[in-house]
Amino acid sequence: MSRFIRASKFRHVYGSSAKRDDCYDNLRISTSAWDTNIVKVNPRFLSVNWNAGGGGAFAIIPLESIGKMSSNPFLYCGHAGPVLDTDFSNFNDYVIASAGEDCKVMIWNIAEEPLEDNVTVPALTLNGHGRKVGQVLFHPTADNVLASSSADLTIRLWDIEKGIEKQQLTGHMEAIQSMDWNWNGNLLVTSCKDKKIRVFDVRANQIVQEGNGHQGIKGSRVVWLGDEDRIATTGFSRTSDRQIFIWDSNNLNAPLNQESIDFSSGVLMPYYDADTHMLYLAGKGDGNIRYYEFANDSLKYLAEFKSTDPQRGIAYMPKRALNVSDCEVARAYKVCRDSIEPVSFVVPRKAEGFQEDVFPPTRSDEPALTADEFFEGKSASPKLVSLETGFVAKSKKAFVSSAPQQAPEEVIHPTNEKEYQDAYHKLRQENENFKNQIAQKDIKIRQLETQLAQYTSQNNSAPTSGASTPLEVEMNGN
Repeated sequence: MSRFIRASKFRHVYGSSAKRDDCYDNLRISTSAWDTNIVKVNPRFLSVNWNAGGGGAFAIIPLESIGKMSSNPFLYCGHAGPVLDTDFSNFNDYVIASAGEDCKVMIWNIAEEPLEDNVTVPALTLNGHGRKVGQVLFHPTADNVLASSSADLTIRLWDIEKGIEKQQLTGHMEAIQSMDWNWNGNLLVTSCKDKKIRVFDVRANQIVQEGNGHQGIKGSRVVWLGDEDRIATTGFSRTSDRQIFIWDSNNLNAPLNQESIDFSSGVLMPYYDADTHMLYLAGKGDGNIRYYEFANDSLKYLAEFKSTDPQRGIAYMPKRALNVSDCEVARAYKVCRDSIEPVSFVVPRKAEGFQEDVFPPTRSDEPALTADEFFEGKSASPKLVSLETGFVAKSKKAFVSSAPQQAPEEVIHPTNEKEYQDAYHKLRQENENFKNQIAQKDIKIRQLETQLAQYTSQNNSAPTSGASTPLEVEMNGN
């Protein structure tokens, strides 16, 4: 063992959980099996996926509303299926996006005053995905730009101000498990159930890099390492030990560095602080949070926050809203069984005053680009702000979309026996039509599978010629 200790200002960072009275209790947190972090946070609010019957909902909790929540809180409940993910706008604390099993993405204005009833009508509904939408993620530099990923194997980019889809990213072979923007938002990295890591040029729908990721069958996560061209991924090996890889985003042929963590079964949820170059790893089902310092393409272990309460999900407060006077470098909001527990990470310092070396200028809440400028091809790094004089959150600005409002479908309820019979026969006919469509699709699939088997057999037995195969002709015709 080396007798030299690596110098680092973050070597003694320690984590401390909030007192019980400062936690958020009595929460009916979603039990959906979809792999997301369940909770999101911004300088004013917490958002948590809610376990609601008869549809989907999420709760918005003001940060000051600590303690035991009402057993019947007011919710945002416009989805017809469970809410799978939410994300706050980076440039408006009162705007949030939600995604659900009903294949919809919704944009909501958050009420500043206490609610008197559930909010059921979003500011905007985005339709286009063919299957459940698992993740939503706002752009880091452009205002009103949102990415959503779905079980239909696509990622769609939206201009929410106009309410239109601007781009569709294709190329995934199986479910998308995680995604993250690079520093200026020109590239998007994804991890997929097909065990591949892909980097997209989002405005060109082009895969600029692709490589084999973790080879285990469990979930994988990916995070961009700040303003560097480096990526970190977490996942599992074939022998089910948890791993973390460091990648060069310009070459995904092999990781630059790899490390085995342990043999626990929970997915590792990464978070990278670009200001301190610290990477936090929280495992689902674990009680601990490990943190490392990233330097010279490798991770240096710092310490570990330990707890007896296992976490189901986690979110981190934007850096601009931390308590810099106490040298708080990160604050995690940890989802437990029926509560959310804040965990503060602090650099111990005896000196008073602002610690400039610990708190360099950080991302501000001002956009660097408009949505139109971004989709026209412009690029810009995030605007930065100094925390020396303290951060003051902006006042509420309501989100207004120029998209035409869709009139709600009029539901006509039968009032007599004839109308009930007509409604029954109509639904029965629709059901038969759907069955016929599915049967036709099944036949088509079997035909293509047969042609593929024939082509594979011919290809293995003789060299191929320049002529098109029956399968190619069939595929081109479709």
